Amino acid sequence: MTLKYTAAIIKDADYWIGWIEEVPGINCQENSREALQNSLLLMLKQTLTFNRQESFDQLDLQFKEQE
Repeated sequence: MTLKYTAAIIKDADYWIGWIEEVPGINCQENSREALQNSLLLMLKQTLTFNRQESFDQLDLQFKEQE
């Protein structure tokens, strides 16, 4: 299953500003569009990993990824 997320990106003066519409709290600002896209992707991956682990911790389950 592939999930899709929407990055909203705007240019404001000398900066590129963006956020992920489906996940509150993921927003970045960079000097180039490419750097912004990379930052948003990194933040999305980190946030999803954190949220997944947090969910399992709240359920008091041990989470292990299968290799």
